[in-house]
Amino acid sequence: MNLEQHPCFNRKSHHRYGRVHLPVAPRCNIQCKFCNRLFDCVNESRPGVTSALLSPAQAMVYLGQVMKQKPNIKVVGIAGPGDPFANAEQTLETLAGVRREYPDMMLCVASNGLNIGPYIDDLARLQVSHVTLTVNAVDPAIGAQIYSWMRIGKRVVAPEEGARLLLARQMEAIAALKSKGILVKVNSIILPGINDGHIAQIAQAVAPLGVDLFNCMPYYPNQGSAFEHLDEPDKASVAALREQAGRHVKQMSHCTRCRADAVGLLGEAPSPRLMETLNSCQHLSVLPVEGQAVPTRPYVAVATMEGVLINQHLGEAQKLLIYTHTQGRIDIVEARTAPPPGGGPERWQQLADQLSDCRMLLVSGAGAAPQKVLAERGVAVTVCEGLIEEAVRRVYAGESLTAMAVRKPRACGVSCGGDMMGCGA
Repeated sequence: MNLEQHPCFNRKSHHRYGRVHLPVAPRCNIQCKFCNRLFDCVNESRPGVTSALLSPAQAMVYLGQVMKQKPNIKVVGIAGPGDPFANAEQTLETLAGVRREYPDMMLCVASNGLNIGPYIDDLARLQVSHVTLTVNAVDPAIGAQIYSWMRIGKRVVAPEEGARLLLARQMEAIAALKSKGILVKVNSIILPGINDGHIAQIAQAVAPLGVDLFNCMPYYPNQGSAFEHLDEPDKASVAALREQAGRHVKQMSHCTRCRADAVGLLGEAPSPRLMETLNSCQHLSVLPVEGQAVPTRPYVAVATMEGVLINQHLGEAQKLLIYTHTQGRIDIVEARTAPPPGGGPERWQQLADQLSDCRMLLVSGAGAAPQKVLAERGVAVTVCEGLIEEAVRRVYAGESLTAMAVRKPRACGVSCGGDMMGCGA
């Protein structure tokens, strides 16, 4: 492998060589105040966003299709949509699969650094060549303004204590990664009024550890986050911060704030064809021996009030209609009773069991909690509206449901007369 071909670490390469991010890491161990991780937001290009979640096996099927369409891909990365090492098993399994099938491919991960330490030997063994760590503060008091909480093991810690522990682990990780010969880039998100006067100190702190590249990443206004009121820093401010940080560490200035499912050249518009492939792959089950992908989940579940339209919030659905596709026809299989409200997370685990033969659940609204639980159990939750027959047909055809997306998703009980006890979000 030619490490100079990494488009993020070498500006001269980013117009010639591409990368692909495999979205196999949904969970995160830190709640950042600038982050609102939307799993299906095709019009946003920023970290934490993906249109699909893949298992390691599904990711390998998807990667095979990517390589057929974009042979200039030189890097396979894992960058979320959560943190790779809050999903260490999936991350390492995926990296191992890529190394086995594409031995000359560069491997890359992007992490907050909180839990990467125990896996650095594994990264070295798999010949991961590039790691990006996001370091937003080297002063715990400033870090406490950026993070709401952190999960360390089974314990959730308060912001300032968490920021102190995070910094210690990040510094240890950088030193350990460099001792293994791994190239390290540090991202620092510029948050106006929060850490913008602190960026140069971060660069100064990490420089003695041998960091190869430093990326002053401008904050992208993120609706729904605690920092949604912050403005994006202007170009002059970013340039000044890069000049200051550049006195300590070489600067990256061509970052495009990549999505967790980014593919192609930096800054290249998403390929509709590959987006369709990505969404199709999340509904596949892969045979472990033959390596073939087959849709073993035959059904699609729908939340509906009258059996014609997708028009019901998941939290209010007492029954779900189950559909199949047979010889070109969309047929209803049965109606299944949904678990009753009030069960908390166990309600959604129960629902996941009931829908274990369904590849997708179509609803007009759903809370974050059920979406996460169902996605982790292999049931994609898609918020949309319109004719059931049209939506189900699109699912079986592998077509996008973007045209049927709910433009202003409603919360359970807000505009539909519910009792506000259903969604558990």
